[in-house]
Amino acid sequence: MPHHALEITLTRPLASNALRRASRGLPLAANHDATRLMALVDARTPHRAAHRLRRRLGTRLPIDVITTHYPDADHSVLLNVAFPPAAHAALTTDARRARQSPERFLELAVHRTLAEHADRETDRLDRAVSQLLAHTTPAYLLAAVGHALTRLPERPTP
Repeated sequence: MPHHALEITLTRPLASNALRRASRGLPLAANHDATRLMALVDARTPHRAAHRLRRRLGTRLPIDVITTHYPDADHSVLLNVAFPPAAHAALTTDARRARQSPERFLELAVHRTLAEHADRETDRLDRAVSQLLAHTTPAYLLAAVGHALTRLPERPTP
């Protein structure tokens, strides 16, 4: 049976003893602050693997989201979210109104939101470059960008 690499995002950091207890049932690897975990789960499909992982660890960990760590052949990542009952009911109602399954409705909403974010980011960068070009030549700006890219950035600023 194939193994699937799954990433678990937690709603709050785990204490080391809670991580040890959870790791008894399934080996887990944690990031530096124990808010993201990795697990290998054997199952026929990624969907079944995520479901199995949530069943095994859902009562032991404050799981927010489970995703497949690697994209599939279509470059998609499985997103497994357990909504509170009220949110699930609202999602189901909105999906029914749109004549879609809740999964498809949520998928389209996530894609739409990501596309809107990409558009906003492109517009922001376009405005920033235009502002910079108002005070320098394209050659100087290109040289400055090249110089900046050769150094490792500490952290992007919003």
